[in-house]
Amino acid sequence: MNIDLSRRSFLKLAGAGAAATTIGAMGFGAAEAATAAHVRAFKLASTTETRNVCTYCSVACGILMYSKGDLSAGEKAELIHIEGDADHPTNRGTLCPKGAALKDFVKSETRATKPRHRAPGADTWQDISWEEAFDKIARAIKDDRDKNFIEKNAAGVTVNRWTTMGFLAASGGTNETGWLTYKTVRSMGVVGFDNQARV
Repeated sequence: MNIDLSRRSFLKLAGAGAAATTIGAMGFGAAEAATAAHVRAFKLASTTETRNVCTYCSVACGILMYSKGDLSAGEKAELIHIEGDADHPTNRGTLCPKGAALKDFVKSETRATKPRHRAPGADTWQDISWEEAFDKIARAIKDDRDKNFIEKNAAGVTVNRWTTMGFLAASGGTNETGWLTYKTVRSMGVVGFDNQARV
């Protein structure tokens, strides 16, 4: 197939094609206008990024938390987004389902923010102060230890054991916190002691 096309006609045709393509790419069509009308601003553009570590389990993945509100101006920061930290060597930007749901955990309406107590036989919970909660816990621990502490075994050897209480430590603490927790628990004679990292 031979087309008789002069150089002038070819340049006119090429110019018209380039102009039509450019106009279409500039978004003058109805579809492009409708799409542009629904484009929203990037939600992380005006946020503060904070690096942290997820303490949900012992893996300790790196997370990036994004919040709005200027703390230096006395504003309360509001957490709006959490994602994996791509620069963290443990998870390299990925998060498990628990880590991905951290924002929902922080902003949950049912999240416990103060101590509550349900009396024996009651069917409702009552808000109590932190002081009252600590007093109740300390009293229960002391009563149980006084009742069940084993100072010497059957052979008369000093063992200092408390076998009726166990302690489960968290995995998100520092080495110093772990050392202090271990010393505290062992000094009370607690035998059943484990860590979330091992369980």
